[in-house]
Amino acid sequence: MNTELFIAKRIISNKDNSNKISKPIVRISIIGVALSFIVMILSLSITTGFKKEIRNKIVGFGSHIQITNYDTNYSHETAPISKNQDFLPDLENLEDVKHIQAFATKPGIVKTKTDIQGIILKGVDTNFDWSFFKDQLVEGNILDINDTITSNSIIISKKLATILKYKTGDKLFMYFVQNPPRMRKFTISGVFQTGVEEFDKLFAIVDIKHIQKLNDWESDQVSGLEIYIDDFENLNKAEQEVADIAGGMFLEDGSRLKVESIKERFSHLFDWTELFNTNIIVILVLMTLVAGFNMISGLLILILERTQMIGILKAMGTENWSIRKIFLYNAIYLTGKGMIWGNIIGISLCLIQQYFGIIKLDAEAYYLSVVPIDISIIQIILLNIGTVIATALILLVPSFIITKISPSETIRFN
Repeated sequence: MNTELFIAKRIISNKDNSNKISKPIVRISIIGVALSFIVMILSLSITTGFKKEIRNKIVGFGSHIQITNYDTNYSHETAPISKNQDFLPDLENLEDVKHIQAFATKPGIVKTKTDIQGIILKGVDTNFDWSFFKDQLVEGNILDINDTITSNSIIISKKLATILKYKTGDKLFMYFVQNPPRMRKFTISGVFQTGVEEFDKLFAIVDIKHIQKLNDWESDQVSGLEIYIDDFENLNKAEQEVADIAGGMFLEDGSRLKVESIKERFSHLFDWTELFNTNIIVILVLMTLVAGFNMISGLLILILERTQMIGILKAMGTENWSIRKIFLYNAIYLTGKGMIWGNIIGISLCLIQQYFGIIKLDAEAYYLSVVPIDISIIQIILLNIGTVIATALILLVPSFIITKISPSETIRFN
């Protein structure tokens, strides 16, 4: 029989505590633990959700991995490669690869009566996966592309539509600085909004045949290939596998192929999101310390209130560690009670935000229109286990005061 646990349970279940000074202080300690846990759950869920949403937007626009010509620079005036590569079947057979599509880019200038704006056309073909843009579309429709007729439709961002005062159905005139200069007239069929200004302010989507004709390319020549994988966590592994197949390969014209992941192409954005990890660690540490110090005050009051009991137990020969365990069991029980309430309230608030989107954000500043939530059961379980262990270790220090209590003095303590 665990004597310490038995005594701890009796203390917890004792109904004669109504006049005790410890009752309100213990309640405050429990509330403090619950509030700390609510903050930790919300911080973890929001941070994880924010990183995931931003990552999905970046990947949705630019794919996980790109294969391009090694001679291509960052001007978006690209050197072409053939989309009919011999290694494509090997790429499609890779375990992590979900989809492969061709793309082409071309910089140009949009001119209205009052404004001039430089943008990048991204050309896509019939194999393009529209699932991301369907989710981001706020007005109109996606492009209707086929293999024979060139579509004159264009999809622009809400940011560009606002700057240039365009709406769906309007004609858009775009000029290309080349020899000789050229112009194309498009009809706006849809407006999207990713919230990532770096994309929204620069890119528009058109039929890839326009870019091929402007660049005097063959029908099979493109800027590169975009590869989507099933799980972002396997990005490094998938990139290495793709590089083993296509990386550094020499083409017939003497040029080489370059394999690049989304992390490398937009390293500044991913480095920015990685800073959130530091923030969440700081918050978790601070909130754990707050919960621990709340329980320290509660534990000290419990010890003070049970001084006579401690003296009697010592007089009966009970070891200091056994008595400390009694109060540690009490403190861990109260911590657990606060954590239960913290879990219930914290997860409930997360679910409310996730399904109803009550708290809004400025999309231009945060890339998102609502506070994102990503609830991970594994993370919450680990958070609970880690908090219990950390709190128990913190409580070992104040429980040491029991060793300083003298039986001869405390039995008469009132």
